[in-house]
This record gives sequence, C-alpha cells and structure tokens, in this order.
Amino acid sequence: MDTQKEALRRIISTLANKNEELQHFLESVDSTLSGLQDESCKVMSELEAELEQLSSALEEKGAQLRDIIKAEKQRKEAELQRQLSEGRFALLSCEELLEFANETLTVTNEEEFLTAAKQIKERVTMAPAFRLTTRPMVSENMSQFTVDFSAERAGLQRLHFLPVPKPPEIDVSNCVVRDNTITVAWQPLSDPDCNGDGGGGPIERYELEYRKTNQDGSLRAAGEACWERVCDITEPLVTVSGLKFDSSFVIVRVRARNKAAAGEFSEPVALETRAFNFGFDALTAHAELKVDGDTVTWEPQGVRGHDTRLRGKDTKSRSATPSPNKTAGSRVGRDRFAGESYTVLGDREMSGGSHYWELRPLADWKSFSVGVAYRGSLGRFDQLGKSVASWCLYASQWLQSSLSAKHNNRAKLLDWPLPQRIGIYCDFDNGDLLFVDVDKLRLLHCFKTKFSQPLIPAFTVWCGGITMVTGLQVPTFMGNFLSTNRSLSSLSQ
Repeated sequence: MDTQKEALRRIISTLANKNEELQHFLESVDSTLSGLQDESCKVMSELEAELEQLSSALEEKGAQLRDIIKAEKQRKEAELQRQLSEGRFALLSCEELLEFANETLTVTNEEEFLTAAKQIKERVTMAPAFRLTTRPMVSENMSQFTVDFSAERAGLQRLHFLPVPKPPEIDVSNCVVRDNTITVAWQPLSDPDCNGDGGGGPIERYELEYRKTNQDGSLRAAGEACWERVCDITEPLVTVSGLKFDSSFVIVRVRARNKAAAGEFSEPVALETRAFNFGFDALTAHAELKVDGDTVTWEPQGVRGHDTRLRGKDTKSRSATPSPNKTAGSRVGRDRFAGESYTVLGDREMSGGSHYWELRPLADWKSFSVGVAYRGSLGRFDQLGKSVASWCLYASQWLQSSLSAKHNNRAKLLDWPLPQRIGIYCDFDNGDLLFVDVDKLRLLHCFKTKFSQPLIPAFTVWCGGITMVTGLQVPTFMGNFLSTNRSLSSLSQ
C-alpha cells in the first residue's frame, strides 16, 4: 500500500510538472501568435511605406528629367522663333529692294537712274538679308536626353526583403559563471551567414538577453516576459556583472544585427547560478527589531530617548540612548527572542556545503553581531556568542569602537577598524566559519570546529540597523583565505 502510494505520488508530481510545462507552452504559443500578428502588420506597414517612398522618388526624378527636357525645348524654340522673325523681316526688306531695283531699270532719265542706283547700292550694303545667318542656330536633335532604365528596372525586379543574420551558436564550454557574474561566449558570424539574397553588410553588433528561472527544461516554453537586454556588443563575448543569484538558472540567448536588420535569437542556454538565498525570519525577531525586506532596524518601545518624534535631533548627551543592559524587554510571542537578546534569525538552514552572504551596517548603527547558530539549541534569551550553540562577529561603536569574535561566552578582540562590508563564509562540511572585510580583502577571524547540527544565520542589532545581501556565490578571493588558513592549521598541528 505504501509503495503504491509513493508510486502514485511520483506520478502526480510528474503530471503536475508536465501540466505546468504545457501551460507555459500554451502561453508561449499564444504570445507568439499575438506577436506574429503584430509583427506582420508592422512589416506590411513598413513595406507600404518603402514602396510609397520608392514611388515618390521615381515621380520626383521623372519630374526633374521632364523639366530638363522642357527647358531645352523652350530654349531651342525661342532661338528658332528669333531666327524666323529676323528671316521674315529680311525677306520683306529684300523683296521691297528687289521691286525698287526692277522699277529703276525702267527709268529713262540718266540723273534719276544714277540717283536710284546709288540708293539701291547703299540699301543692299545695309540690308538685313545680307547680315543674316542662313542656317538654323539650333538643331532638332534631342538625343542627349535619351534614357535607358533597363538596369534600374532589373534592380527593381530584384527588390527583396533585407538579408538578416543567422542565429549565433552559444559556446557553452567557454561560458563562465563566477562571483555573481556571467560571461557568455558564442561563435562569431561571418558575412555569408545571412539569410536571403544580396548583402546586408557585415555583422555590426550583437544583443544578449537573459532571464532568471528555477527550471532548465522547456526553455522556449518558459515565456517571453522579464528578459533583460544588453545591446551594442561588438565582440562575440559579453560579461554581465552585479547579478543577484536568487534563482537556480539564468537563461541566455543572443542574436546578431547587421546594417539591415536583427536576426533570430539563438537557442536559449541555461547557466546554473546556485547561491545561498535566505531572508530574515520575522517571527523570530525581537519585539524591538523591525524587519523590512533585507533590512533590520532597532526600534525600542517605551523609551523616551528614542521616541520617533525625537529621532534625528542632535542630543547634548548620550543619556538619550539607553544601554543594552538596561533596556527592558516587553511581552513577546513564543518564538521571538526577548529580554536583552535583540536577535533575529535567517529563514533557511545550512546542513551541508559552502555558503556566503554579506552584511552592511546602516549609517546610524551602534552595535551588531553576525554569525551562525544551532537553531534548536538557541534559547529565547540567549545572546549570540555566549553559548556553545552560536558563533559570531561582534562590532560596537557604543562609547568606544571594538571588534571581536565570540563563541561560548569567550571573546577575542580583533585589532582592525570597523568594516563597512562584512563577508560571512560558512563551510558546514569542513567546519569553517570565516569573517572578511570585503572592501579591504582582510580576513578578520576564522572559527574552526565541527558542526553537529544544522546551522541558521543569526543577527543581533542594537541601536541602528543592518542590511544583508544574499544570492551571492562564494567569491573567488575566499580561496586565498581558505588556503592560507588551512596551511596555518596544518603547521599548528
């Protein structure tokens, strides 16, 4: 019966996963269909606009050519009309002179004849007919305006859609995930790697998109939402830094773009980005601690010096900030820390492997502790570092600055300025707990022990606040501290 139930549970789990996968698939297909309709309308509109521009360009060019022919025709017509006018005037003058000359031949009086002959001679000398060019100044030939657009027609007949680059292929072997940074590499594309006829020009740049997910299967069916984009990549390699790894995988895809257009995205690839993620367990927080996301602040109750109306005012003495030994606790829930243990725990245990997170104090802090503890062995009134169940780094700038490592009610004073960014590294299997000044890459302290129970991140805040940063991989610089620490341990043994 139990075996059959377990088998049935596995079947139910498989069916549930398949159901979720199919839901993602249907959503993806529906989104793709909607996108196809929008994209088709878009490219159709762009095509009509391009054809309209092409038609307008042809009309404009035709108008220019027509104007040139018309101007030349008008110029020649004007010249020929001028010659016609001058020729008609010269012909009329010549006919009049010819008639006068014929009449003179009939004159019998010698004196009259000589006078008329002299006039005819003078008029002939000055006659327009003898000064007029008797050939047309322009020809009817307009062959210089002959056109042959056969090459252009052939070009128009070759009109086609712009060639786009093929999808690149991501080189998984050269992709690197380290220090909350992903480096993605792919095979570069050459000019022939374009779909379609004609040249779209060389690859000008690439675009990378990435998104977080907790499953590496059915990458294309995972939906198109929430893609982050990196543009204007000129090399077949890009590094994206400053990521918070709060998911199991980061899916990446890349596409190429030439002068013409952008191609299709490559097949998506899932890069594993496991890191230690946790939050504050608000149910464990002391009643005077306020949990707000990744931040914890101390907000005392019933203390006059810390009335909210007086915050931010400059007081003349330190009496307004009560000592942690004198602040009274209030009635709290069963799971909350109480009394002088201003503590809050994380909401995720560590029972194996290596983990890393960071703490950053807020500007107005006075005292805080950070470390790990056995949750089951830490009482409501226990303070971090004062029992065998907890290990911590304690920092204080109340009255005077101090930094110390605490465990089992023993404290080791550390000679180092108060850090503003503390890295906490816990290797459960090897029993290593390290505290690091991240800004100065300095190992503050290392606890070496053997953990016998699951650990939980633990924090104490008094006067002020802290912010924690999770979703971090174990940084590479921790390797130097670990190797040095283990070498020292071997020498001491």
